Amino acid sequence: MTAGNTGSDTPGNDDPFGYLYRSEGGEGGEGGAGGDGATRQQGVPRTSYNQVRAVGERQYGGASQQSGQGRQNASYAAPETLPGGERARPPQAGPPAPPQRNHKGLLIGAVAVVGVVCIAIGIAMLNNSGKGADNKAQPSETVTTSEEPEHKPTEKPSKTPLPKDDAGSLKLGGTAATSKDIPGARSAGGVYVGGMNTPGASATWTLNVEEPGAYKMWVGYGVPGKDQNLTLTVNDKRDPRPLNMGNFANAEEGAWDKWTSTWQRVPLNKGTNTVTLSCEDGNKCDVNIDQLWLEKKIA
Repeated sequence: MTAGNTGSDTPGNDDPFGYLYRSEGGEGGEGGAGGDGATRQQGVPRTSYNQVRAVGERQYGGASQQSGQGRQNASYAAPETLPGGERARPPQAGPPAPPQRNHKGLLIGAVAVVGVVCIAIGIAMLNNSGKGADNKAQPSETVTTSEEPEHKPTEKPSKTPLPKDDAGSLKLGGTAATSKDIPGARSAGGVYVGGMNTPGASATWTLNVEEPGAYKMWVGYGVPGKDQNLTLTVNDKRDPRPLNMGNFANAEEGAWDKWTSTWQRVPLNKGTNTVTLSCEDGNKCDVNIDQLWLEKKIA
């Protein structure tokens, strides 16, 4: 079998690969058959497969269809023939436009998230408050039927200041008398008790204390630059020791205006007590008295 004659060519047969052997311009190949729009005669056997046709040209039932340069398909319409008369312009090349965000949707989503968080926090707070209430004892569990009296700390009574009196409040006896001729007395108005240099002269101080015991008693006085002393009697009981009234101010002899003080231990009872300063035999009584006071309780 050769390419010129296959032995099976029958009238009307067509080479399906004939377009591969056809030269440009539509001219036929070997055998002189073929051409634009030419058809092979019926009943004439083909002697060669070298006949070629234009690309796209096929014969079906004697009708020739060709799609080549210069021919248009009846079903095709150019863009300029469409309504509007202008060719549609292709979109210009460039970076793709960014996607449009739905801000409203984002806002709704954010509000929903916040709402969920708030609800969760509220539930947690309610749970915690409920637990705290369970842990606390209820008032009905702790209150008894009878109220106990409140125990307030015992307040100590405020102590009354220890007594202190001027010479004008003393009870005088014998030749003792008040005066204010000598300056510098520390009592109110400068009043003092003088005239104590005669036996039997006395000045009695009445005082009150809250607690019994021994106290330190002070006496303010003045002497004429010489040591003096008086007899001390407490609650009608004479003290064997005279009250020492020395020249502690170092006053010159005859100078009465140098006032000083001395003290003596005295036993006192709770309540009212009397202390008497007197000039007795054996005393040196040239002395003036301006004040008497208690300082503190001593052993």
